[in-house]
Amino acid sequence: MDPYFGYEIAILVVLLYAVIVYGLYRTGRLGPEKTLSLFGPALMIKTQRGRSALDRWGRFKRFWTVVSDIGVGLSVIAMGVILALLVFGAIASFRISASQAPTVTEAVGLPGINPFIPISYGIIALVVGIVLHELSHGVVARSQGIGVKSLGILWCVLPIGAFVEQDDAEMLAASRRKRDRVAAAGVLANFGLAVLFFFLLSGLVAGSVTPNANGVGVAYVQGSSPAANLTVPLAPGDIITSINGTSTPTYSDFENALARSTPGETVSLVYYSSSLGRTVSTSVVLATNPNNKTRGFLGVAPSFISPTELKQTFVNPLASDQGPLTGTVYWVILPLGGLEPVSGPTPSYFHLTGPLAGANPTAFWVGANILYWLAWMNLLLGLSNALPLVPLDGGLLFRDFAASVASRLRRAWSEAQLDRFAGKAVTVSSFLVLMLLLWQFLVPRLL
Repeated sequence: MDPYFGYEIAILVVLLYAVIVYGLYRTGRLGPEKTLSLFGPALMIKTQRGRSALDRWGRFKRFWTVVSDIGVGLSVIAMGVILALLVFGAIASFRISASQAPTVTEAVGLPGINPFIPISYGIIALVVGIVLHELSHGVVARSQGIGVKSLGILWCVLPIGAFVEQDDAEMLAASRRKRDRVAAAGVLANFGLAVLFFFLLSGLVAGSVTPNANGVGVAYVQGSSPAANLTVPLAPGDIITSINGTSTPTYSDFENALARSTPGETVSLVYYSSSLGRTVSTSVVLATNPNNKTRGFLGVAPSFISPTELKQTFVNPLASDQGPLTGTVYWVILPLGGLEPVSGPTPSYFHLTGPLAGANPTAFWVGANILYWLAWMNLLLGLSNALPLVPLDGGLLFRDFAASVASRLRRAWSEAQLDRFAGKAVTVSSFLVLMLLLWQFLVPRLL
């Protein structure tokens, strides 16, 4: 099979898209004031329908004003958090090698491009997040008396997004406070959705999922190893609960138990067999570890997080035995560890209980995976849109923040002078953000 087949198909799709767009332009069907127009490379399909719904939802002016003011404060916090993460990443880049440095595809949060974001779950979550993000802009804009010209679909091959086009003249004429409320509405919507889907997933897992045993999950078994040669061979989906009398509820306990063993030693082994549906107690003669000749070798690769810890991470990462920060980090990096979406041997670590005890496990985990990615993608959208980078929401907020600060320090400045200063400030912040984003990719490869 042609190793470049996927790239060839992608190029053909992009070329076909370009031909269609060019054809629409040549026939006069594409333009700024037409139903079809361009936003960069993306095709905007506009409609006037839906504006009345935005008016109805936005009539609760006091409510949306209070909510969007909270969004402004939350956006400032998110801006500080994401900038701190970028600075930390830039500092850490001095201590990693070129082989450890992230790739460009890992920095792009798009399904199908980022290797850690599954294309199916990722597209569903991204479309939901973008659509509700844009609708929030529209609703708050109407609550602040700012017009909405159109709304519709934003399409650039994949994925499909949405937009709400505010009236530019009315946005510019509005006070900074009103503009900031509109800008912060999208960030607030994404964080609100992330919290909502997190709690839905938490409740679903808490009431329906129980680990088969308290131990480390087996993710891989090496062929012809001691683990593979048992009477009832260990297999992916099994759970090891103890080695030589030492309980192994976590990955570190498992590693410590094997670290005390020696090649050729006969040790007791207790594990839950997913194929038999019961606990097995046996003994095994350990082989020589290829990476450490003085240490015994079982021949399994356990998951970095145990089934019990995985459930805890889904239900309440703040209550993790390793601390709230570690638990939260685990929740975020589950895709990097191959544990989200939950698939392969991982569902075999659990059984369904409660009202869903008789449900199809595959269908259950598909639903759980969708909820996780809806929460994860909305968190990503909220943080990324808070960056003080043009044309993101954070860029508009930072511009107005800079103008507000300058108006207090330079009371003699006119609005035109404040606007020029704010424009320069957001240009500088955008440049610095881009430098921080590129830094962690370039520095390890240059040192």
